[in-house]
Parts: sequence; structure tokens; C-alpha cells
Amino acid sequence: MAKDLFHNAVKQALLKEHWMITADRLIIKIEGVRLEIDLAAEKVLAAQKAGRKIAVEVKSFLSNSALTDFHLALGQFLNYRLALQMSEPERILYLGVPLDTFESFFQERFVQEAVRLYQLKLVVYDPNLEVIIEWKD
Repeated sequence: MAKDLFHNAVKQALLKEHWMITADRLIIKIEGVRLEIDLAAEKVLAAQKAGRKIAVEVKSFLSNSALTDFHLALGQFLNYRLALQMSEPERILYLGVPLDTFESFFQERFVQEAVRLYQLKLVVYDPNLEVIIEWKD
């Protein structure tokens, strides 16, 4: 699968926040099904021995239809989250969303309700500055 246009920007943003990238394509195999999540990262917190493990599916939302992009992203997110629950339940999945898309399309009532209903965790990033703006749990 091709890497998303903003894949490296999100990778750099995670590194700036002192995440250790543990996989630049996290491959999960469950019997005959093979899934690839864009990035896996870990952060060891001083107060915790275990630290945090995350996976981020990066999306650019650059097609002519933000809704079509959202349909695809939501389907991937739900399938990837299920795969992680089956294989690495300690790893938390985030959907990487560019700042401009978050400030526009993700403010629509329908999208906000979908985020709430499906319990999407978001990492909002600025692809130009290569920084994470906000973690939405």
C-alpha cells in the first residue's frame, strides 16, 4: 500500500513529542487477513514502567470528497481497532487528521456524532509544521 501523503509529517511530529517509532508500517496478521497500520510508537513515561503504546493511521483528506475520505478512514479505523484488540490490546489506535480538515469537516454535526458514536481517537496534526496540534481521546 502507498504511504499517505502526510505520513512522514506525522512521523516527524511524533518524534518531536519524544515518541519512539517502533514500526513504520505495523503489520498485523490474523489468520488469512493481513492489515497494515501506518505507524506504531511507544513512549516510556517516567511515572509508569509500561509506558504507552499507540498506532496511528494517517489520513490526508485531499480528495474531492471529504465524506468519501471519511467513509474510507472510518472503515479502516474500525477494522484496525478490532485487529489491535485481537493481537495487541494494550496498543491504542488514533486516526491522524490534518488541522485544516479537523477545523472544517470534523466540525460538522454528522462527523462529530460519528466520532462520538464510534469512539474515534484523533491526533490532529499540522502537515506543514510537522507538529501535533491536539490529541482527542
